Amino acid sequence: MSKPKIRFKGYEEDWEQRKLSEIATMHARIGWQNLRTSEFLDSGDYMLITGTDFEDGTINYSTCHYVEKERYEQDKNIQIRNGSILITKDGTLGKVAYVQGLTMPATLNAGVFNVEIKDKKETDEKYLFQYLKAPFLMDYVTRHATGGTIKHLNQSILINFPVYMPKKSEQEKIGLYLMQLDSLITLHQRKCEETKKLKKYMLQKMFPQNGKRVPEIRFAGFTDDWEQRKLGDVTELKSASRVHKGEWTDSGVPFFRSSDVMAAINGTTNEKAYISEELYEKLSNASGKLEEGDVLVTGGGSVGNPYIVPNNEPLYTKDADLLWIKNQGRFYPYFLYEYFFSPTFRIYLSNISHVGTIAHYTITQLSETPISLPDIEEQIKVGEYFESLDRLITLHQCK
Repeated sequence: MSKPKIRFKGYEEDWEQRKLSEIATMHARIGWQNLRTSEFLDSGDYMLITGTDFEDGTINYSTCHYVEKERYEQDKNIQIRNGSILITKDGTLGKVAYVQGLTMPATLNAGVFNVEIKDKKETDEKYLFQYLKAPFLMDYVTRHATGGTIKHLNQSILINFPVYMPKKSEQEKIGLYLMQLDSLITLHQRKCEETKKLKKYMLQKMFPQNGKRVPEIRFAGFTDDWEQRKLGDVTELKSASRVHKGEWTDSGVPFFRSSDVMAAINGTTNEKAYISEELYEKLSNASGKLEEGDVLVTGGGSVGNPYIVPNNEPLYTKDADLLWIKNQGRFYPYFLYEYFFSPTFRIYLSNISHVGTIAHYTITQLSETPISLPDIEEQIKVGEYFESLDRLITLHQCK
């Protein structure tokens, strides 16, 4: 690579390949200076940064320890400032952090390199940080490692790492652009975590707990008690007929399993399975067809997790792996969906387990599951509220 595929306007020159040792020095705490854990302080005037304090390309100062002044002054080469670039060389190798927002003197523990640029007129700190953070570094280390698992990132390997260098002005544009993207990602992650915390809190407050007939927090205009029922008394519960793995096909009608439900909840992908249309029609004649608004609940694997059937398109499920709650107009789908994440249900699930985990959640246990139901108008309000929180979480989800 002498030129990238995408560039800022006005730049056409080839990039120059340099060794990392030509543009920066690398220093770490040497053996005789190593700190004992008894020297780690919970407070102080001189911060100690270790590899465990790295967090998404930055330093989490809240997890840092401190050291005495003499330990800080012991080696100027590992005294850290804003703009320093750090690389872990032990533990989880090759993590890179850019130091910013540092408000006090700081030094490094063993296991971290301080990468100092030699000539800042030629090399931009943010560009070099982003280049080192890209996959190039660990790909290089892996190729040049000897003897299987890499336990240490040796300086002898790092100094020869090739860095492609445009001229300084292009470096600055690239570095700033990627730093802005990092800030945007961090903002989305923070919003995502804040919304998850809010949802967890509201699940505790908007579903009745401990036998109470009303939740702590309600929408205005609703005052009636919630009706306490067993799920089997509210609507029809079913499971599908058995499908043997040899009957799976490469295309046809989607065949849903507990792993598909978990993939939907986690926003990940799962290898799809199918059955033939002929088999689907045969089995559905016996067990019925899933309809929009029905709710599936995992009975195997990670049990007690829900999925709302989104439409009336053909879909079949793995028998005991997924339990089928028919809607029949008895509930608002998203209300019931969120109920399965509420503390009330999770406590029930814990109580029917034998050793802290439950291998199967059976249709009998589903039928006996206690649920408090408001009228349908309040169900809709509660369900739509949590649906809006889930949309926000999805919007801000970065990991």
